[in-house]
Amino acid sequence: MRILEPGGFLSRAPTARKIFRVPLVSLGPHHEWSGDGHDKLTAIGFPIWAVRDVFSGKWLGMWVLPNNRCGASIAYLYLSLVYRYGGMPLQTTTDCGSETTQVYGFANALREHFSPHLSTDELPAHRFLRSVNNITIERGWLQLRLRWGDNVKVFWEIGCDVYNDMDLRQSQLVRWLWPKLIQQELDQLMDHFNNHVVRRDKKKKLPSGVSPNVAFALHDQYGGENCLQKVDRAVVKHLMEDIGGEDLIRFLDIGYAAHAQTVYDSLNFTSLTLQNVWAVFSAMLPLM
Repeated sequence: MRILEPGGFLSRAPTARKIFRVPLVSLGPHHEWSGDGHDKLTAIGFPIWAVRDVFSGKWLGMWVLPNNRCGASIAYLYLSLVYRYGGMPLQTTTDCGSETTQVYGFANALREHFSPHLSTDELPAHRFLRSVNNITIERGWLQLRLRWGDNVKVFWEIGCDVYNDMDLRQSQLVRWLWPKLIQQELDQLMDHFNNHVVRRDKKKKLPSGVSPNVAFALHDQYGGENCLQKVDRAVVKHLMEDIGGEDLIRFLDIGYAAHAQTVYDSLNFTSLTLQNVWAVFSAMLPLM
C-alpha cells in the first residue's frame, strides 16, 4: 500500500488537514442532481444507486439493481428520471467512477440538442467530483445505513440455514424475492425521507425547517426557481430502449418473474417483509 499510494497514509492520519466545508448553494429544483452508488449490500448481491436533488434534498430515485458498476445500467436510470420529469437538470454530479461515463455522454448530448443556448463550457451538463465533495448524496447514504441497511444484513443472515446459494432453483428465487423486497423497502424509505421535516439551520443557504417534498414543490417560497430543462420524452424513451431497456436493471427474465409473481399471489401472503421473507421463500420454493 505504501508503494502504490505513498501519500495515502498521511492524508488519512487523524492529524491530517480536514476538508474545508462551505454551505451548499443551488438555484432551485433541478439545478443539480447528485447521484451515487451504495455498496453496503453488494456483498449479498443487491447494490443500490440513487439520485437526490441538491436544492431540496429530495430523493428523486433509489433503485436496487444487479450491478451498480455497469455504465449502461446507470445511464438507463438517469434517463428514466429525465423521462419521468420530462426534462433534465442544469447539471448532474457524480463521483469519477467509470460507470458514470455514459451519464456524462447523455447529459451533454441532451443539453446540446434541447438547450443549445446553455454553454457546456460555462455551465457543464455533468460534473465529476471526488466522493467527499459529492456531499448531498453521500450524507444521504449515512441516513440509509443507520435506519435500514444494517438491519437488512441481519435478516439476510437469518436464512443461512434455509438458503443454499449453490442450488440454481433457490438462487433464482432469492434473486426474484429479495430485490422485490428491497425495492419495496427503498420506496418506503424514500417516502419517509422526502416527507421528514428537517431541523431549521440558520447557517444553511438552502431550505431548512421543512420537508424535502415541500421545498421541492413550493420552491418559489424558499427563494428557488425551477431549473428543469425541457426535453422530448419520446427521444429519451428511444434512448432508453436503444441502450438495452429495462433488461439492464432486471435480476431475472420476464418469464421467470411473471411465474414467480403468480406463485406468490397464490399463497395469499398479506405482505412481504424482512420478518417473513424467508417464510415466503420456503413456501414458494416447492412450487417453482
